[in-house]
Amino acid sequence: MVEPGGRPGLTGRPGLPRRRCAILLGAMFLAFGGVSFRLVQLQVVQPEAHAERGVAQRLRSVDLPAQRGSIFDRNGHELAMSVSQHTVWADPRAVVDAEATARVLAPVLELPPGEVVERLGDGEARFVYLARQIDPERAAAVEDLELAGINLREEPKRFRPSGRLAGGVVGEVDVDGTGVSGLELQYDDRLSGESGELMVERGAEGETIAGGQRRLRPAVRGEDLVLSLDRSLQYEAEQALSRQVAATGAKGGMAVVMDPRQGDVLAMVAVTDTDDGPRPTANNPTLTDVFEPGSVTKVATLAGVVEEGLAGPDDVAAVPDSLRVGPKIFTDSTPHEPELMTTSDILGQSSNVGTITLARQLGERGLAEYLQRFGFGQPTGLDFPGESAGILPPVESWSGTSIGSLAIGQGIAVNAVQMLGALNVVANGGMSTPPRLVRAVVDDQGEERAVAPGEASRVISAGTAEQLGAMLEDAVESGTGVNAGIEGFRVAGKTGTARKPSSTFRGYVEGAYTSVFAGYVPAQDPRLSVIVVLDEARPFYGGVVAAPVFAEIAEHGLRLLGVPPTEAPPAAPVEVGPSADGVMTQD
Repeated sequence: MVEPGGRPGLTGRPGLPRRRCAILLGAMFLAFGGVSFRLVQLQVVQPEAHAERGVAQRLRSVDLPAQRGSIFDRNGHELAMSVSQHTVWADPRAVVDAEATARVLAPVLELPPGEVVERLGDGEARFVYLARQIDPERAAAVEDLELAGINLREEPKRFRPSGRLAGGVVGEVDVDGTGVSGLELQYDDRLSGESGELMVERGAEGETIAGGQRRLRPAVRGEDLVLSLDRSLQYEAEQALSRQVAATGAKGGMAVVMDPRQGDVLAMVAVTDTDDGPRPTANNPTLTDVFEPGSVTKVATLAGVVEEGLAGPDDVAAVPDSLRVGPKIFTDSTPHEPELMTTSDILGQSSNVGTITLARQLGERGLAEYLQRFGFGQPTGLDFPGESAGILPPVESWSGTSIGSLAIGQGIAVNAVQMLGALNVVANGGMSTPPRLVRAVVDDQGEERAVAPGEASRVISAGTAEQLGAMLEDAVESGTGVNAGIEGFRVAGKTGTARKPSSTFRGYVEGAYTSVFAGYVPAQDPRLSVIVVLDEARPFYGGVVAAPVFAEIAEHGLRLLGVPPTEAPPAAPVEVGPSADGVMTQD
């Protein structure tokens, strides 16, 4: 077409003004120029940056789990370790046919096909778990299927080479390898290590590009823990305790073995009765649960009496059959005429009335001070998950009868490690050494760093400890603890039998008792201290049911440590009846 004036239009459209055509033509040149500039910028000026951006969009991150550190006993025996297992995962966007894939994959994974289809049906996800930490046979079978979008990766799984031995102490991890209880939880940060990362270049369909970029940040293995526990002693203590729980019909029991000088915990055992017989507990009640210790508390009470110069081992006190303290009447286990007893006799025969008589000389604040010095109501320092600090009422809240109750171990609660720690003060010359469960940490380079024992502190003088030690020897030689005797060794220790407080009402459960024996050996140079606690055993006296278990565990420990006998054989064990152990028979 021709515009007016006979000149052809630029666009071939009639009547289009020349100015408008010029604007359109200019816009076309500008657009073309902008595209050309952008191409030059991408290909010439900034090619590396934009190439890297494209690669980054194709890179996929693969998490590399760190191997969890192992847990060893003091002799290098593994109590917990991690072993690489295969985990099956899927990229749903790369799965060709979810239902067909599920039909062949589900039987291998031992999963319902519908469950596999459901997991594969998430079209937005690029990563879903199908089966965690499967055995090598099934992993090989999955690999042989060569299914699109189905992949294998390695991740560590926790194993216990010694089975359930020390399980409550070591603790558990979840499927992701995170500690959830025990030492696994307490030391999770050190055991878990640091995860790594693998970056791989993948195509649009999710396939790895051969020769593509790969970036690796290796995982760092977690640290190992070397415990103070001895696997052999742990096993023997568990067996001895289990036999006694079965023999006495007890609901369960606990035992702790320590080196009183270093504070090392050599064995820490708890069993509970089940329909299939006594079994190790999954938790660690030696630290998390508390009980009334009964007459074992008299060690701390009488230590205060001796330390303050109120009475010596051979000093005599008049001990009646019963004693009123406030509204409550305290008695000894068996009625007797008023008699003169030495302080050593009061401890050895576990006289409630004699102990309370001496404690009243010490006074409420004096008794409270010595109970605190011996660790009652105080954390042990182990920082074990769920550990209880026990119960020691503040002196300001004591009633008129508290001095009588607390002096003989009623109205007070301890965990087993606390109670043994109190006895260790006497065994260790008056010094308190904090308990230790971890002896060393080994880093990922294999370098071992020792964990120093806690700082010892003085509780009573060495002289008082020596006098108390002699009194505790007498308690085993001729008092309520005779069944704790070990041939060839002098043993020091104390029995305890306490009524069980109710968890549902104020007061004690009728006919329910906790039976205790705590002692150390050899008395003149202690190498082992042991506490044994039985829950509702029959008979219930600590000298009858707990003391023999002490002897069995300690005898094995002495052989294990190579400690030679130093004394002539003790007198034959005798049956300790209801005249002993300081059980209060009247409230």
